[in-house]
Amino acid sequence: MNTASFLSDMLQTITEQSRRFLSLAPVPKDDGRDPIDHLAALCETLLSSRGEASGMALAKDILERWHGLDAERQRDFMHMLLARFGPRTDRLEAAIEDYRKRQTSKTLFEVHIAAEPRRQELIRRLNLAPNGIATLVEMRERLLKLKAMERDLEAVDSDFAHLFGSWFNRGFLVLRPINWATPANILEKIIRYEAVHHIDGWDELRRRLAPEDRRCFAFFHPQLPDDPLIFVEVALTREMPSNIADLLREDRAPICESEATTAVFYSISNCQEGLRGISFGNFLIKQVVEDLRRTLPKLDTFVTLSPVPGFADWLVRERRAEASDALTQAEKAKLAAIDTAGWAEAGDVAAEVQPVMMAAAAWYFLKARTADGRVADPVARFHLGNGARLERINFLADLSPRAMRQAHGLMVNYLYKLDDIETNHEAFAGKGEVATIQAIRRLVPADRGSRSLVPLGGTQTKTEPQGRPTQKGSREFTA
Repeated sequence: MNTASFLSDMLQTITEQSRRFLSLAPVPKDDGRDPIDHLAALCETLLSSRGEASGMALAKDILERWHGLDAERQRDFMHMLLARFGPRTDRLEAAIEDYRKRQTSKTLFEVHIAAEPRRQELIRRLNLAPNGIATLVEMRERLLKLKAMERDLEAVDSDFAHLFGSWFNRGFLVLRPINWATPANILEKIIRYEAVHHIDGWDELRRRLAPEDRRCFAFFHPQLPDDPLIFVEVALTREMPSNIADLLREDRAPICESEATTAVFYSISNCQEGLRGISFGNFLIKQVVEDLRRTLPKLDTFVTLSPVPGFADWLVRERRAEASDALTQAEKAKLAAIDTAGWAEAGDVAAEVQPVMMAAAAWYFLKARTADGRVADPVARFHLGNGARLERINFLADLSPRAMRQAHGLMVNYLYKLDDIETNHEAFAGKGEVATIQAIRRLVPADRGSRSLVPLGGTQTKTEPQGRPTQKGSREFTA
């Protein structure tokens, strides 16, 4: 018997026995009481309980009752957590007063303890329930949707995120290969969770997993053994690809793994919406690189073929702006062609648009910033923050409707040059420098100002000479 399954069954048995001992009734459909008040009382009882078995039974009862609420009542539950399970203000005020009188490590620690919202301990205890962590992840998924409309729930979400950051620490995660022999229930989830390049059924999944030149890896948590948290799809190639069709077309000719020199990360998908903001991708890439280098020592290039999900929206804003540092009036006129149907398939139109589009894309990566000064593109932030280098911009690399809508077909290769990862990461995190090659840097006109989306003072760009052609590409979107 699987150890995790055995322990889960044992905890379930203990919980049910404790439930009977405590005379906890099954979850009623309608007992006349306000369900939120009843849940609040149960939560108070859980926080005051001392026995572990009784705590598991109470936690299970609370989570089951929450599961039975409709969307409006689940919203009320979150507001109840906000209003009733924050810090005890009387204790916090007393701790602050003591610290003012005696600034010692002991009084400072008491301030720290008193400042912690009570709901953090409540969430910890809810996690005692069998399969509690799965329900808590689902609970946060609901919370994130509510938070988008009700910003006062940010405090509740910060408590979930704080605890999840510890519970889903890299030290607890297990990297497992996904292949055609993986159990079907997990493979079904790979199809469902794929967020970058849609998998159209089992035949296509087999083409991505079964050939000798394909790999897939996923992170799992011990408490969620059959539910991947994040997975990456990898193509083994002889060179860096410039478009996704070469990697995914049905009639492609696989190569022997021994011939591969390049590993292409072409899709990274986060699987659990309730874990949004909990970073796994950087650990995943680094772990997969280590595993691939160990099993395939001929691999010497590691790249992505990545989407550019924010480019089209940014380009619309620049085209509409009366004055744009990124685009001249003549360039705006040329880009009018992309508003017509089928422009990408019209060779002469695409050729006319390509130089303008490539220059605009280079500006987007090197100059465009969010209101808080970050690189505009979310996928770029992820890879550059991991120490990758912006290696190549690929025109019309993905002609799928989604890619045309988000990026006018653009895709990007980010190169993970192992000797430079740490240096690139420090330069990006500390100074906002974007590591790239001279060929991309030259696409940005030197005679244009630094207005609008560039932070005051401008942004430096770290450039490197173009070395030997790299050999891989990958595409990814996560988080």
